[in-house]
Amino acid sequence: MAGEGRVLCYGRRVIRFAIVAAALAATAAQAQIPRPTPVRVPDTLAARVQACTACHGEQGRATPDGYYPRIAGKPAAYLHNQLRHFQAGRRQAVGMTSLLDHLDDAYLGDIAAHFADLHLPYPPPAPAQGTPEQRARGERLVRVGDASRNLPSCTSCHGERMTGVQPAIPGLLGLPRDYLIGQLGAWQTGMRRATAPDCMAAIAQRLNGDDVSAVASWLAAQPLGADARPLDRLPAPLPLRCGSDLGGVR
Repeated sequence: MAGEGRVLCYGRRVIRFAIVAAALAATAAQAQIPRPTPVRVPDTLAARVQACTACHGEQGRATPDGYYPRIAGKPAAYLHNQLRHFQAGRRQAVGMTSLLDHLDDAYLGDIAAHFADLHLPYPPPAPAQGTPEQRARGERLVRVGDASRNLPSCTSCHGERMTGVQPAIPGLLGLPRDYLIGQLGAWQTGMRRATAPDCMAAIAQRLNGDDVSAVASWLAAQPLGADARPLDRLPAPLPLRCGSDLGGVR
């Protein structure tokens, strides 16, 4: 038994020696490998918001998949409000919420200002969808509304050119049809909310499914003019009270 113990002890020492030798050899081999040059990313806001452009497209121009919206050139206060709504759970998107969870309000304002200042060309609109009658219905709701259902026109809030209004009303053109349908549906079901009184929820809930499809299809097919910037203000007060910070256009 004593002989067996000596053999076991010797075997353990051999194994330990082999492990140490292997570790030293690996260390020496690693020391001979040249270290890669570190990649230095500029500490600019443009570099920090690359996570945004993964979904919203290069410089926030939108992607062709039909759901993520363009954010470049939207009014800064509108973008800031939406980031706050995602943080507060008034808008639902897991990716957006997790991305914004640990950012303070000043940083959200910086992000909003960055994209608001990007006035980039818009691509041609998608081909028109639906029948001529459906397109006519969509245009009528956008430009005139429907007084019999207490539905104001889209242009009475979003501007005659539908490019939005400073400081916090977004434009409606240059957005994918599927995105528009999804957002109107979210307003209708309560998946998307804003500060009370929630004027968009009130309007969306007066629309039926055919209205939503007609409005979204007509808007998505409209080209933008040479000046796609938001208006400075509306020519008349808003047709109903809104809780969001809309500045002088209440």
